[in-house]
Amino acid sequence: MKKTFLYLLVAGMAFTACDGKKSEQKTDNPFFAEYNTPYQTPPFDLIKFEHFEPAFMKGMEEGRAEIDAIANSKEAPTFENTILAYEKSGALLDKVGNVFYNIKGSENNDSIAALAKRLSPITTKYYGDISLNENLFKRIKAVYEQKDQLELSVEEQTMLDKIYKGFVRGGANLPADKKDQLRKIDEELASLTLQFGENVLKETNNFELVIDNEKDLAGLPAGVVAAAAETAKAAGKEGKWLFTTQKPSMLPFLQYADNRDLRKKLYMGYVNRGNNNNEYDNKEIAKKLVNLRIQRAKLFGYNNYAEYVLEKNMAKNPENAFKLLNKLWKAALPNAKKEVKEMQKIINKEGGKFKLASWDWWYYADKVKKAKYDLDEEELRPYFEINNVREGAFALANKLWGVKFVERNDIAKFNPENQVFEMQEADGTHIGIFYMDFHPRASKRSGAWMSSFRKQSGFGTDKEVTPIIMNICNFTKPVGDTPALLTPDEVETLFHEFGHALHGFFSKCKYNYLSGTSVSRDFVELPSQVMENWCFEPEMLAIYAKHYKTGEVIPAELVKKIQNAGKFNQGFATVEYLAASMLDMKYHTLTEPLTEDVMTFEKNYLEGLGLIPEIYSRYRSTYFKHIFAGGYSAGYYAYIWAGVLDSDAFQAFKETSLFDKQTAKLFRDNVLSKGGTEDPMELYKRFRGAEPNEDALLVKRGLK
Repeated sequence: MKKTFLYLLVAGMAFTACDGKKSEQKTDNPFFAEYNTPYQTPPFDLIKFEHFEPAFMKGMEEGRAEIDAIANSKEAPTFENTILAYEKSGALLDKVGNVFYNIKGSENNDSIAALAKRLSPITTKYYGDISLNENLFKRIKAVYEQKDQLELSVEEQTMLDKIYKGFVRGGANLPADKKDQLRKIDEELASLTLQFGENVLKETNNFELVIDNEKDLAGLPAGVVAAAAETAKAAGKEGKWLFTTQKPSMLPFLQYADNRDLRKKLYMGYVNRGNNNNEYDNKEIAKKLVNLRIQRAKLFGYNNYAEYVLEKNMAKNPENAFKLLNKLWKAALPNAKKEVKEMQKIINKEGGKFKLASWDWWYYADKVKKAKYDLDEEELRPYFEINNVREGAFALANKLWGVKFVERNDIAKFNPENQVFEMQEADGTHIGIFYMDFHPRASKRSGAWMSSFRKQSGFGTDKEVTPIIMNICNFTKPVGDTPALLTPDEVETLFHEFGHALHGFFSKCKYNYLSGTSVSRDFVELPSQVMENWCFEPEMLAIYAKHYKTGEVIPAELVKKIQNAGKFNQGFATVEYLAASMLDMKYHTLTEPLTEDVMTFEKNYLEGLGLIPEIYSRYRSTYFKHIFAGGYSAGYYAYIWAGVLDSDAFQAFKETSLFDKQTAKLFRDNVLSKGGTEDPMELYKRFRGAEPNEDALLVKRGLK
């Protein structure tokens, strides 16, 4: 076979992809020494693709030796020689893994994907060997059983409890035959999860709506047309217009394009990803993942996988999650039906002879918004230039906590589009380094997320480690001489991911194991979602919403329109989200293997709930990466659970003032800085003085 060599040249970062053979270990591997860079940021200008595999192998070799030393120690087990030693183990593996998997999410290519596939069974076995190491668990259990006699801090008690229970949940108490079953299940889960995500990326990149007749662009704003022309040119289709299922390309088309047939074609291309009966089809993979999770849960004595997952979340059990989801469903579905009637009236008035369909929603919702509120989102975009919005998020953090962000051009980037900042306290004290990466690429998975190259740890010691955080997004790209102008949804997303970043930056934990965003899934979205509440407050808009050409602050009449339309389309937004959340919970409360096709299962369940045909679930089964290629299985409900928290939390500012420093300090000290060191509800009550009130969310969304 002819060898192929792929080169991912990123800001001098030579990820030189080889033909799949194991790379020869070299002494110049940057992972094998302390980074000689500002604040030990990864030296992306030196890291090459060939460095990853030997670093992974060396990391696992060192990790095994560290675990063996703990497990086989002749000393009596103590918190220091067992729990702390375990917490510190695997440093090199963490170091290389934090770079590799973050790069894979945004700079993927065939060679990186192939390496990830090769590593999957190896790393799964490595972590399985640790979690099922009998001697190691005996020592951890011995320390746990004497916890009441140990003089441990609250953080140390929490870490001991979580490590012990983590081993139990990882199979340490299982008999030998069930441990063997668990190993096989976990290896298959890891492989299928990886394949599911790869398939979604391929399907997303493969779909193209190419337009060669200018008449088919009717209704589209000039900026959207220009962006499609640039996309086509980059794809070798100069003189045409190209639209993709990436949301910055797809959503404007659905919102403005007059050609209904093309709207349908693009939208169905999006909702059928992974469901095209081709080599990237995810139907069987999703079914296998569901059934393997049922097997896994039953090994531990649970009725279903959701019971296993939610035991350690705020919800505690599936019944509590369903209780909230059903309450919101009953409130939101009538609103969605009213929204359908409003749009159908416009269709009828315009002489349309068809019923509203899912691919019509954005188009006619926009017409309703213009009719009811005289608000056109295209009027807003010039005031949401991406760097101004970013500076708005920075300004908000400054007003609340006094922190500041200084751009650093002396730090290597993993992509030329990166923006890199140093976050500092008001007095200039270093907090951490922040990478921001805003626009879609074929190598980048869809969506938006926060991650870290290094978490905070060592607070209160002379060896404090500061965090290195990244926000990765897929926002509207600049076109020609026009900078990137964001939609209101993209503005909210920027503030949302920035909130996750603050959670990582403000962490003040002693132990990496508990620091930053190491909290339950239904608590981790509170710091992110609460930041969205400021976006469109008039005082906030006055700070960052400035016309990209004139610098003019957004006019008062536009601000008023934004306020008036604040609860618009919330029936749709809530129902499409809840449909996905309830589908996730339904899959993961199954007690017997799924035998039918996942698309049939999805259709029957959602129709039974009363989901109207004009709305698809936000994520359908074959591209539901949160639950089949991410960490939100039996946990997608977390966004709305945290929505209750963030709506109630923001009321604390509304009851004082929008930028109240004392309230902000309470939030930083009791939520943002604590990581997973204490029970999340206790942390919340310490901030707010009481448990959250669900009504705040219903009022915010206009559902009550």
